[in-house]
Amino acid sequence: MTTWLFRDDPYMRTAPARVTALTDEGGIVLDRTIFYPTGGGQPGDSGQLRWNGGEIEIATTVKGDEDDLVLVPAEPSPLPPVGARLDQALDWDRRHRHMRVHTALHLLSVVIPLPVTGGAITAEKGRLDFDMPEAPEDRDALETTLNELIACDFDVSEEWITEAELDAQPGLVKTMSVAPPRGAGKIRLVRIGTGENTADLQPCGGTHVAHTAQIGRVRLGKIEKKGKQNRRVHLHLEG
Repeated sequence: MTTWLFRDDPYMRTAPARVTALTDEGGIVLDRTIFYPTGGGQPGDSGQLRWNGGEIEIATTVKGDEDDLVLVPAEPSPLPPVGARLDQALDWDRRHRHMRVHTALHLLSVVIPLPVTGGAITAEKGRLDFDMPEAPEDRDALETTLNELIACDFDVSEEWITEAELDAQPGLVKTMSVAPPRGAGKIRLVRIGTGENTADLQPCGGTHVAHTAQIGRVRLGKIEKKGKQNRRVHLHLEG
């Protein structure tokens, strides 16, 4: 099984690893990786692998069997052999922008305290879909409040609870469309803030910035009606 290094340190940009398998589709499985896999609305990481005698560009990362993660090459190319030692390097700018957008979307769910029905992240923007029968009266006020929360420079941390503890606190789950992954006996929570100054606490498996000020200023885009009760709120990084 792949060790998910990004879970312990989302700021790790490079790391050595060993190839444990090659998939029939040409994917590469490592014993440990800094590459985040597609999931929870966040795209899989891209970057490069380099080994003695070769290198390859990675276009994305996906989940494989069990806890294995599969690195998908950008184009057909000679692959490192099973057992090879190599160095992996993230496309850090892209990943860090994903982290900024993802953390900003958590705060958007605070500014708009309604059930979330979907979401997506890119390196430039993100969006959340809300169970929102009526459009907000003042989008500019929401944007101002969101940027004020970001500027508070809250710490962003993780903690773990049991599945039973989560069942006893159903209000922690904001997403209606995606349930927290179960089966391992514990659930990862992402906390923005500390103690009584906690701005947000919810299950999440994604990568986030360490402090909200690293998000920078954001801009709310259009708010689209999607179905009878759903509205899609777009969020853009400004830098």
